[in-house]
Amino acid sequence: MSEVEKYITSIPDFPEPGIIFRDITTVVLSPEGLKLAVDEMGDLLEGTDFDVFAGLESRGFIFGTALAYKMGKGIILIRKKGKLPRETVSQSYDLEYGKAEIEVHKDDVKPGDRVVLVDDLIATGGTLEASIKLIESLGAKVVKVVCLIELAGLKGRQRLGDIEVGSVLVYDGK
Repeated sequence: MSEVEKYITSIPDFPEPGIIFRDITTVVLSPEGLKLAVDEMGDLLEGTDFDVFAGLESRGFIFGTALAYKMGKGIILIRKKGKLPRETVSQSYDLEYGKAEIEVHKDDVKPGDRVVLVDDLIATGGTLEASIKLIESLGAKVVKVVCLIELAGLKGRQRLGDIEVGSVLVYDGK
């Protein structure tokens, strides 16, 4: 496993019994942990041809912005509905208990752009799947998804079709 793992705080039985919550706030609090996380996420992009990052609210903004700076790219912000001031395009998706909606500024995504989606975690894959649909509805192509952590037991990767997924840390459970 990655050196980043020693900076992650695992909290048993949160938010409910039987779940181990992987807290990344201790990663970003530590200068060494943050550097390791960004460097290792960047390593997952070696050989990937892309134009721009897209970060998912909110922790995807942290890692996506750091990667964009490191690699000399821009970043598109994918936000919860109602948070962006200019003309937007939205995508709704199902949650375990209800629905959610994300959006992006319509003019931030350019037709033909090759996009890397960034988030802290891939669990069930629902938000990432909706983000792919949203970006691609505007004529861009998502070429890769990069996350710090993957909860493999939730099979989120399978919802993303043939898009390559890179994760620094993979945990078998949920």
